Amino acid sequence: MRRYVIKRLAQAVGVLWAAYTVSFLVLDFLPGDPVTAMAGAGVDSGDVDPARLAALRHEYGFDQPILAQYADYLGRAVRGDFGDAVSTGRPVTSTLADALPQTLQLTGAALLLAVLLGGGLAVVATYTSQRWLRQLLLSLPPLGVSVPTFWVGLLLVEVFSFRLHWFPAFGNDGLRGLVLPALTLAIPTGALVAQVLAKSLLTALDQAYVETARAKGAGRWRVHLRHALRNASLPALTVVGLLVGQLIAGSVVVETVFSRDGLGRVTAAAVTVQDIPVVQGVVVFGALIFVATNLLVDLVYPLLDPRIVVASDRRASFV
Repeated sequence: MRRYVIKRLAQAVGVLWAAYTVSFLVLDFLPGDPVTAMAGAGVDSGDVDPARLAALRHEYGFDQPILAQYADYLGRAVRGDFGDAVSTGRPVTSTLADALPQTLQLTGAALLLAVLLGGGLAVVATYTSQRWLRQLLLSLPPLGVSVPTFWVGLLLVEVFSFRLHWFPAFGNDGLRGLVLPALTLAIPTGALVAQVLAKSLLTALDQAYVETARAKGAGRWRVHLRHALRNASLPALTVVGLLVGQLIAGSVVVETVFSRDGLGRVTAAAVTVQDIPVVQGVVVFGALIFVATNLLVDLVYPLLDPRIVVASDRRASFV
């Protein structure tokens, strides 16, 4: 078990390093000049004092070679220091900390709704004995996956805000203001969970151990939840871990549609002005959440199926 955990931790560190490196290279090759934008020169830098531009480039390290910039930024990032935002001059950690609670609230609520709605739909669809109801329920996840997130958000605003007046359309207005944005993120995410879990449940219900449980007198509900669901939940658990990154990325669109404060709007504004420190801070934070969630999923796997650790140890022994 110790070897399994160490291997997963090493992979997590590698993912964080790769995310930081790729974001640094992509932002460095983008056209434009963040220092010029910060100085208020827009596209034409001729109206700004060259000495001021040179001083700003020196202050933020943009006058150094690319490798020196990378080493400097990476060294500070390891210590949790992402520097100051180019656009505002505030520390990046403070900027992210101010926006973080709203985004965590949104993504957490969306993930909870996605698991409950998607998991519930899959269980009911595979449990019912009515063929027409099963086919109807199983046709809903592909529809949820194919619908664009922004379209779902606009539709929910139109129906539940402008027509029924049940929920506010915009802003961070407490729990009522969280319902529609969380539901917008949860629908495509829950649809993927439902697709994977339903397919796994249908496969598990045809296995020999399920027939054995039925032969021993186990009730239909007990067989479905205790025997089939436990084994079928592993693929769905993997999907949930992967979808955390999608939820964070989707918050950019959702927070824009619903005019909510959060990391999504901070990211959109930072990319617009090419604020490299802020964008890198957001990328590293997103990667950290993604890695932590998948690490937690990897650690839960052996509790559901101890054979995973045994198989991992056998592969390691052959290597």
